[in-house]
Amino acid sequence: MPGTLLALPWKKLCLPLVALSGLLGCSATGSAPAVAAPAATPAAPALTLAPPAPAAPILLGIDVLEAQGYAAVKGKRIAVLSHVAGVNRQGVSTIDVLRRAPGVQVVALFGIEHGVNNEFAAGKNFDDYKDPRTGLPVLSLYNGKTRKPTKEQLKGIQAVVVDLQDIGVRSYTFAVWMRYAIEGCFENGVEVIVLDRPNPLGGLKVSGPILDADLKSGVGGYRVPYVHGLTIGELARMAALAPGVLEVPEAIRAKGKLTVIPMRGWNRSMVWPETGLKFVGTSPNIQDFAAVVGYAMVGLGCENTGFTHGIGPNYPFRGLAFKGLTADQLIQQLTALKIPGVGYRKLTLTDAAGQVTSGTYVDVTDWNAWDPTQLSFELMRLACRLTPPNPVAKLIAEKGSLFNKLVGSHEFLNALQRDGATVDVEGFGKAWQTRNAIYQQQTKRYWLYQ
Repeated sequence: MPGTLLALPWKKLCLPLVALSGLLGCSATGSAPAVAAPAATPAAPALTLAPPAPAAPILLGIDVLEAQGYAAVKGKRIAVLSHVAGVNRQGVSTIDVLRRAPGVQVVALFGIEHGVNNEFAAGKNFDDYKDPRTGLPVLSLYNGKTRKPTKEQLKGIQAVVVDLQDIGVRSYTFAVWMRYAIEGCFENGVEVIVLDRPNPLGGLKVSGPILDADLKSGVGGYRVPYVHGLTIGELARMAALAPGVLEVPEAIRAKGKLTVIPMRGWNRSMVWPETGLKFVGTSPNIQDFAAVVGYAMVGLGCENTGFTHGIGPNYPFRGLAFKGLTADQLIQQLTALKIPGVGYRKLTLTDAAGQVTSGTYVDVTDWNAWDPTQLSFELMRLACRLTPPNPVAKLIAEKGSLFNKLVGSHEFLNALQRDGATVDVEGFGKAWQTRNAIYQQQTKRYWLYQ
């Protein structure tokens, strides 16, 4: 599948972010009409290297739980909050592992965005249903009415087991719904057990503004940078241990019971290709590691400024175009931005109908130099230069808009609205780097890995 890791010397990644002129755009969490699949995979750089395998197999939280004889869940009636990427290192569904576990009774599943088996499109609400594969009831937390497990849903349940593969980006909704699940369980005296998984982007890469408190939402449930550098288990620890993260009274938070089952063998410097684990698609449009990288770069809502990024079966979260610009013109504009750690190359695709489309790959050429969110903020400024006076001013002015929630910083939004093409992206970037260094020091108390 396109988007396979293409490496220069390891830790200098060449990760394609396809930027196709004319591709349809979408929001960071929404969907758009699929782009026709190309007849053939585009040519990759000549050198393709696999990263070194880890010295010892990485055991995911579910693997560790199994190795411990299921002690944390044995004798309990449990509900499982998971999805298609919730699998053990052999690729077996966590739901199935727990259903077969001796002394464990799985009585229900909880469904969040996309459902248990990716049955629903992004942003599509759904009611309770029966899982056709297991026959278990699926209790919806994505029905447009409730986000937290209710007292009725939790009746007879002693623990909720959470096994969700996050992608390390603030706007990705799974970690947010984990927080809602913790809140509902704590309010009703039900234990939460989180099975930890790797952050695909690693535990050291942090980028973008820390979310302003009044912009918390379903696309930003934690006051963390856009690329936050924590595993889902560490986010759960922060939610349970830090006052004010959970939206419950402090007395309830203090009484809540959270158990996190850490991984074995993972460390903070590991990005996904270094784990030796197969990447299982976390949602319909995040099917490989390159899509994760693309989401980190363009998920901030820059398509609302005039840019579009493509969502399709072969190039999810890797499309980038600007109306009226050819591929060559786009390359010229992007090159002039001088963003460290990225490069650009022209590509021509022929779809199944024989239609030829010219486009551009944006490659991450140096992982260490790459600041994941810089591209989005540079594109916002570039949009103001290309379509004066300011195409984002109206968006910013719309109180509570998705754009504002994705960006997460009133400070930057106010400056962008005021200054447009002259907004000081570099100055904001340096300020965020300083704040994020402090954030990393402060969040070490929640780390499970060095």
